[in-house]
Amino acid sequence: MTDATFQADVIDRSEDVPVVVDLWAPWCEPCRTLGPTLEKVVAETEGAVELVKVNVDENPHVATAFQVQSIPAVYAVRAGKVVDGFVGAVAEPAVREFVARLAPEPSEADRLAGRGDEDSLRAALELQPDHPGAVAALAELLVGRGETEEALELLGRVPETDRTRRLAAEARLAGRDDRSGDSLEARLDGLLTRVRADEGARQEFLDLLETMDPGDPRRLDYRRALASQLF
Repeated sequence: MTDATFQADVIDRSEDVPVVVDLWAPWCEPCRTLGPTLEKVVAETEGAVELVKVNVDENPHVATAFQVQSIPAVYAVRAGKVVDGFVGAVAEPAVREFVARLAPEPSEADRLAGRGDEDSLRAALELQPDHPGAVAALAELLVGRGETEEALELLGRVPETDRTRRLAAEARLAGRDDRSGDSLEARLDGLLTRVRADEGARQEFLDLLETMDPGDPRRLDYRRALASQLF
């Protein structure tokens, strides 16, 4: 998160879900100890609480807004207001207590979604049609067996995340003509010449990029090639 995105990433987002703000700096050794613990504990809430990290050296306005005097400093924001916080690299049990105070009690839909089987996931969506975890898990099952239309309908119910974006890309690609005999690079190269004038080709190109390993260097190369074609 940056000074420029603070309003959207923290203030606006906190209207929907509690946001934990971790203020840190690369030179701060206690920050390196606390950071992974915060990330792990918040991730375990499966979206009930969100975490944003702020490098105070690069984002002085955010640090000033929180009146930070020492780091690591951690604040919880709900409905645009600071509701809790602590300073220093506290131990994991204290981090868990802090996050637990923010996370709501699991609902029946949460419990059903946690089971992971299709019947339970569908039951969870009967109770809460836009349950993020149930939507993503059921969509993944559907994509795996080729039921792409229902998967895409489900994914349209929830805000986009890295996981849902990748699932949607996989669903759209599975619904197209099978060209598995072509290599990935051959498909991308063939689409690249058509992306400017053909919206379908452009979407397929983007979907292929989305399903690539994030660390694959070709991904960045092809994104640059796409930008060259479009702009």
